[in-house]
Amino acid sequence: MASVLLTGVDLARGVCRHLTDRGVACLTEFVPQRGLRTDVTGLDKKGEVWVVECKSGLPDYRSDQKWRHYLDWCDRYFWAVTGDFPEDVLPEETGLIRADAYDAEIVREAPLTPLAPARRRALTLRFARVAALRTHGSLEAPADIAGW
Repeated sequence: MASVLLTGVDLARGVCRHLTDRGVACLTEFVPQRGLRTDVTGLDKKGEVWVVECKSGLPDYRSDQKWRHYLDWCDRYFWAVTGDFPEDVLPEETGLIRADAYDAEIVREAPLTPLAPARRRALTLRFARVAALRTHGSLEAPADIAGW
């Protein structure tokens, strides 16, 4: 069987499916702060903010210069990688998810590093507003939302 090359979008899809099954609401391409854009941001039932960066291969991981900046914007930080990704290169102080385009599995839980209450509140409000605007936008014709 030929191996299938998965993209970060494929991995994000599998991650979102898995996290949603665990009760974590997910947004892709979320901007916690100008200059940062996460692959997947999740909000769990307790209000914890999760960030998952999806890496399609070792070159993708090695070229990521911003990942440490995301640590200030989440309670838990994970990498999502394919089954053949060399996990020994990933920092042990981060979580690990094995994913494909259809599902995922948390291999190593990310340690909890609680956000400051003011930052959590701001992120939760931003998460809710982005989710609502995206939902509304999906109901509108592209011409109706062009001026947003």
